[in-house]
Amino acid sequence: FDVDDLLGRNSVTPDKALMNNTISIKTILVTGAGGSIGSELVKQIIFYKPKTILLLDKNEFNLYEISSNLSSLIEKKSELSKINIIPILGSINNSDFLFKVFDTWSIDIVYHAAAYKHVPLVEYNVINSINNNVFGTLSLAKISIQKKVKNFIFISTDKAVRPKNLMGTSKRLAEICLQSLDADQVEKHKTIFSIVRFGNVLKSSGSVIPKFRKQIIEGGPVTVTHPEITRYFMTLNEAAQLVIQAGAMSTGGEVFVLDMGDPVKIYDLAVKMINFSGLQLKNKNNPRGDIEILITGLRPGEKLFEELLI
Repeated sequence: FDVDDLLGRNSVTPDKALMNNTISIKTILVTGAGGSIGSELVKQIIFYKPKTILLLDKNEFNLYEISSNLSSLIEKKSELSKINIIPILGSINNSDFLFKVFDTWSIDIVYHAAAYKHVPLVEYNVINSINNNVFGTLSLAKISIQKKVKNFIFISTDKAVRPKNLMGTSKRLAEICLQSLDADQVEKHKTIFSIVRFGNVLKSSGSVIPKFRKQIIEGGPVTVTHPEITRYFMTLNEAAQLVIQAGAMSTGGEVFVLDMGDPVKIYDLAVKMINFSGLQLKNKNNPRGDIEILITGLRPGEKLFEELLI
């Protein structure tokens, strides 16, 4: 089945004028370009014909994969042949390295997708997570101001709203840093900072969908942390388009959120996936079913429901 069938609503259609106006003939830096969000973002950006796309990632394999995919795409479509694809292996925590990147390329737009975002892992790795998500973002933002970058779009999360885990807290701290930097600038040479808050992205590395799919293939059980836990969901396509449109709409310091309709109960999502796979839920009412759902309890820092706005 198509994973997008699990969305439970129609996809949000982008404003094509907004998409095009931001990117055309620009030099663009995407951090975390090899990740699920970053890679989808650059796949969308390329069709609006930027001058250069700088792909920054510290994972060598992910960087190789996305740069190869884009190169193949350019080879197939002659109208994209003039776009430069530059893979850059490095970390946002290395400020000296970042300065050299910005000195070498006259960057117009930064899309900042690089982050540690898996809630349980961040709970157990406090120092590296705060260093990456907060101080890495702050360093990148300050350099962007010094180098007169026009737009800086930060990818945040709904977990930043009244956070109960370190991942959400680190993202909220980063949001506050960017809004403060935006407010303190002189208008004449202002870097416009905007923030985009995501719900759970279908097909992303942090989504429950790949995990549920693997569990169903293995014959179950499918593990859900709580029978009442809910989340907002969006597609990778929607996520990338929202980021691009936010950059076009922003005048500085705003938080943009996609209208994702009503939150989805994760238990119901698991049942849907079992049924869409041509199988039946195994429970007290149907003891001869195929796949059982096992309730495992909330993980450290996990909330029953998320909010979109403070």
